Amino acid sequence: MRMKPAESRIAAGLILLVVAAILYLVFVHWWFVAPQQQMSAAMAELRDTEQHYAAAIAERPQLEKRLAALSTGQSDSKAFLPEDDANAASAGLMQRMVDIAAAHHDAGSCEVVQKTTVPNQDKPGDPYRKVSVNIYLRCQIEALGAVLNDVEQGTPYLFVDEFSAYRNPAPQSGPALEVQLTVSGYVRQVAPAKVKS
Repeated sequence: MRMKPAESRIAAGLILLVVAAILYLVFVHWWFVAPQQQMSAAMAELRDTEQHYAAAIAERPQLEKRLAALSTGQSDSKAFLPEDDANAASAGLMQRMVDIAAAHHDAGSCEVVQKTTVPNQDKPGDPYRKVSVNIYLRCQIEALGAVLNDVEQGTPYLFVDEFSAYRNPAPQSGPALEVQLTVSGYVRQVAPAKVKS
């Protein structure tokens, strides 16, 4: 069945459009347009990245001021043990407990009968160095209450990690309690080195 001239013109036009679209895709789009679109998308992404980093660089002076203020606040804080070295901090913590126990003789007898260090159990990445000591006391109950109050309320901040107490049945021990404490404190963090520009 032969097509009418009008129909053949429409069919020829459609075939021409399909051939032109195929030629465009094969010879123009994939060789010229698609790479340009990829470059345009990559440039937009680079512009976004550049703006992000430019904003971060602009905030750097403010961040450095905040870090310096936080570092100063930390170094001035009385919450930390004053020593910089963990061994010195352990010795200082033991002496502090001896002084606390001796300060409450008016509330009854309380003496440190033994003190030992606890091995360092810090994990990599811990923000602070924890120092712990075992303290063995022989105290009357009123003096023990005063000692525990000083440990809880004083500065630097100290923490009782473990506590046990019992009355020694030996007659020479009198009314005192045998007490074992594990007391901990924290050594202030060493200030990080300043990043060079």
